[in-house]
Amino acid sequence: MKNRLMSVMLAYVLFASVFFAGISTTATAAPIVQPGTPGSVQMLQEPLDEIDDVIQQGIADQYMAGSVFLAARSGTIVKEDAYGYAARYLDDDFTEMENPVEMQTDTIFDLASITKVFTATAAMQLYEQGKFNLDDPVADYIPEFAQNGKSDVTIRQLLTHTSGFPAWIPLYQTTDSREEAYQEVFATPLDHEPGTHYGYSDLNMITIGALVEQISGKRLDEYIKENITEPLGMTDTMFNPPESLKDRMAATEYQPQTDREIVWGEVHDENAWAMDGVAGHAGLFSTAQDLAVFAQMILNNGEYQGTRILKTETVDIMERNELPEFPGSAHSLAWELNQDWYMGDLSGRKTMGHTGFTGTSIVINPSKETVAILLTNKVHPTREAPSTNPIRQEVAGKTAAAINAWSASTMKALVEDFADEEAFSSDAAAHSLKVHLSAVSHYEGQDAADKIVKHMEGFKNLLEHQRENMSQDAYKTLKTDADYLINKWGSVPHHINALE
Repeated sequence: MKNRLMSVMLAYVLFASVFFAGISTTATAAPIVQPGTPGSVQMLQEPLDEIDDVIQQGIADQYMAGSVFLAARSGTIVKEDAYGYAARYLDDDFTEMENPVEMQTDTIFDLASITKVFTATAAMQLYEQGKFNLDDPVADYIPEFAQNGKSDVTIRQLLTHTSGFPAWIPLYQTTDSREEAYQEVFATPLDHEPGTHYGYSDLNMITIGALVEQISGKRLDEYIKENITEPLGMTDTMFNPPESLKDRMAATEYQPQTDREIVWGEVHDENAWAMDGVAGHAGLFSTAQDLAVFAQMILNNGEYQGTRILKTETVDIMERNELPEFPGSAHSLAWELNQDWYMGDLSGRKTMGHTGFTGTSIVINPSKETVAILLTNKVHPTREAPSTNPIRQEVAGKTAAAINAWSASTMKALVEDFADEEAFSSDAAAHSLKVHLSAVSHYEGQDAADKIVKHMEGFKNLLEHQRENMSQDAYKTLKTDADYLINKWGSVPHHINALE
C-alpha cells in the first residue's frame, strides 16, 4: 500500500512539473511576427484606418509613387497595406510606363540608410565575441585609416557619427573599384576634431563595413546573410537582388548622372553602386515583413524564434543614448533615438529608428512593444519630390493613437509621459487630467458606455480649461485621442451599458 501511494505521488509530481513547465514556457515565449486584430493587442482600429487617407493623399501630391505600411504590436501585425505603384514612370518628366507595376505588401524596397543598422548589428556581434573594444582606435584594425589626422578616431565615434568625417564624398565619380573607394574613404581628412561634433556621415558606416570585413574575413553581404538575415528567416532581405526578383521590386530614381536611366532592381545610392552594391551605409533590400522580424528580434532582447542574434546586454547598449552632450541628436551605437520629426507620437527616450533616402523608415518603441514601418519609393522618378517626413510623422502618430486611445488608463499613461517630458507648465494640470481619467477607468470596468462618453466629454472640457498649461502637441494629441475613445464607446449598443 505504501509503495502504491508513493508511485501515485511520484506520478502526480511528474505530471505537475510537466504541466506547469508547459504553462511557464507558453507564458514567457517571445512574440513572433504574425497577423492579428488590433483589439487582440489593445489597439483601436479607427486611427489605423485613417493612415490609408494620409498615404493616398501623399501619393496624389506626388510625395511618392507608392508605399507599404506595416504596424505591429507584441509581434501582432495590426495593419499591413500596399498603396500606389512600385514602378510607374520612365523618366523624371513623369512619363508613364505602358504597364505600371502596382505595389504589393511583399514588394522589395531599396532600404538605403536603414542598411546602417544592419551593419552596426554585424559590428556589435563581433564586439560580443571580444574582437574589439568600442574605444579602440579604428587604425588598430585598418592601418590606412590613420591618414590625415584620424589615428585617434575610435570605433564608438564611427557608430555614433562623432568621428568628425564629412557627410559625403562622391566616390562614384572618383573611384573605379570597391577597393579604391575604401582607400579614398580611409584617406579622407576630418571636418571636425573627433568627439566634438555630431555629424551624420555615410563615411562612418562605410568604414564600419570595412571593419566587419577586416575582422570577419567575409564580405559584408556574406557576413550579414550568414549571421543576421538567414538565421532570422529574412528570405527577402539581401544585397544585389537577382534579376528574377525585379518585378517584385520598387523602382527608384531616373539617374542620367550614372547612365542608368530608371534605377530598378539595383541599388539607388551612387556610392554603394560604385562599391559593387555592397557597402556599410547603403545597399540592402528588404520587405516590410522582413523588417518587422528584425525589429521584433530587437524587442525580444536579441532573440527570435529560439535564434539569438545579439545578447540581451548588447541590445541594452544599442538602446542607450551615447550622445547626451548633443541635445536633439540622441543616437545609440546603431540607432537614432527619440526623433519626433519622423517618429511622431511614437517617439520617446528609448524609441529607436532610422530613415533611408529612398523614402524608407522604421520606428521601434520598446515601451509600447510597437513597430511602425513605412516603405516608399519617394525618389521615383526624381529625388526632387517633397520630403516624406510629415507623412512618416503622421502615420507614426496614428499608430501611437491606436494604443493611447484604447482606454482611459492608457490615456492616463500618456498624460504621465507628457508630464515626464515637461509638456505641462504645472504639476496641477497633469494631476487634474489623471484624476479625471481614473474616474473614467472605473466606468470602463463596468462597460458603462454612456457614462464613459459623458465623462470623456467632461475630460475634453477640462483639457480646454488647461490648454494654456500644456504644450500644443500635448493638447492636440490628448484631444484627438479623447475623440477616438468617445467614438469607441459611442458605438457600443445601449443594451450592454451596465449602469443604465
